[in-house]
Amino acid sequence: MYWKLFYTFFKIGAFTFGGGWAMISIIEKEVVDKYKWLSKSEFLDALAISQSLPGILAVNISILTGNKLKGIRGSIAATLGTVLPSFILILLIAIFFAKSYNNPVIERIFKGIRPAVVALIIAPVLTTGKAAKINKYNIWIPVSVALLIWGIGLSPIYFVIAGGVGGVIYYNYIGRYFKKKGDKKDGVS
Repeated sequence: MYWKLFYTFFKIGAFTFGGGWAMISIIEKEVVDKYKWLSKSEFLDALAISQSLPGILAVNISILTGNKLKGIRGSIAATLGTVLPSFILILLIAIFFAKSYNNPVIERIFKGIRPAVVALIIAPVLTTGKAAKINKYNIWIPVSVALLIWGIGLSPIYFVIAGGVGGVIYYNYIGRYFKKKGDKKDGVS
């Protein structure tokens, strides 16, 4: 199992360009769809926790997944699998690529990769939105948050805290109130 965790996250780390958000759809396919190590709900929770914590998103998800399956040793195996490809690639770039960075062919390769990276980032946003049950009634929440972060430059941490507090308030107080009121209206006590 340790080898499987390492190998799975090594593949994810080796073949995903564009950082943590670009990795989400690939992590989900491997961890949720292929191996069923996490349910869709657990994956969304892991994604929320990983985004809320400092550090690299993919590493945080690999730590949570490895820990769920095999404890600390599983976390270490999954984390090494995630970071080792980047470490090797950066080391190779430092050794060989620095000399050829101004090469027009290399420059064109990176310009060609950029649109693909944008697509890799957009895909998990859409699947996460679907899984989080974003619809025409609540779409204003993520859109407003995105605009406030992008337009005004507010820190995402404020929205993470506000979302957590809002969730506690809604599900402990407001949601219960409407559920009880609905039960009485339907004749259920």
